[in-house]
Amino acid sequence: MNIALIGIGMVAETHINAIKRSSHGLRLCGVLGRDAAKTAQFAAIHQTHAFPSIDAIALDPSVDVVIIATPPDARLEAAKKLASAGKPILLEKPIERTLNAAREIVEICEKARVPLGVVFQHRVRAASIALKETLASNRLGTIVSAEIRVPWWRDQAYYDVQGRGTYARDGGGVMISQAIHTLDLAHWLLGPIIAVQAMMRRTALHHLEAEDWTGALLEFDCGAVGTLMATTAAFPGGAETIALQGTKGAALLGEGILTLTDLNGETEVFGASATTGGGSDPMGFTHAWHQSLIEDFADAIAQGRPPLIPAREALLTHAVIDAMERASKSGQRTVVN
Repeated sequence: MNIALIGIGMVAETHINAIKRSSHGLRLCGVLGRDAAKTAQFAAIHQTHAFPSIDAIALDPSVDVVIIATPPDARLEAAKKLASAGKPILLEKPIERTLNAAREIVEICEKARVPLGVVFQHRVRAASIALKETLASNRLGTIVSAEIRVPWWRDQAYYDVQGRGTYARDGGGVMISQAIHTLDLAHWLLGPIIAVQAMMRRTALHHLEAEDWTGALLEFDCGAVGTLMATTAAFPGGAETIALQGTKGAALLGEGILTLTDLNGETEVFGASATTGGGSDPMGFTHAWHQSLIEDFADAIAQGRPPLIPAREALLTHAVIDAMERASKSGQRTVVN
């Protein structure tokens, strides 16, 4: 299956490594960046084709799948052209800058009957899957509370890149660019979040337009309540964690390890330690999780089934962030819609 990659920024190497190391018959057939000279150089390094435009990708009958890994502000127009040409699309998170723009992309692809998936790679980690299975088995009983923490670090040089941390390019700060992964994981584990209260702020550690710190209270449809803290201003940066308390036991998920503790004190540990890019190196994580998602997306197309993370489902996480932004401005409890 031939894959074209749009976007040659930080995460491009992760996608290329995932494709090249796959045994599912995947092939990188070309790349496209915003700068033609840089695209040509990048393509030469990776021994692939340099596409001159999105139109060229859309009109190329040999392209089977397109991965879009551009900044969020470049996705809507690309999705329109690719969907009209019937090209399946796998999107890096977030879908787009705003909830409305994200919904528009999803609706465009649904109308064109084009497969659309989203890269939330934390779902395919072994410890995450083990926790999902544990919750399904009712081992922890009814979940009553969740504590979500994303204590990450980015230096100022990260935000000095043009457009980064702005609403026009990225759609916001730490929530939509970093903590969206852990928020999505919490939603996948526990089900929909129905209401929030939130405070989103910019600390003195960074100069950027949007927030680098967020605190929130969450209400889940399952009846659980939760807290969330997410920041890129926690030097030197640590692993994100999700701690769940149930009526039969507790779970702590963090850094690739799941620790389960029954109320009688018995403990089990699953998984292996793995970094996720929370420290000074934003790309300090393995390509294996992306590989799993890309392989699943290719298999889903071949089998005519939905991908592991359908875009319509990913919209639920976008909706929570949108509600958090509205709650931060109003100071009121805000319903997710």
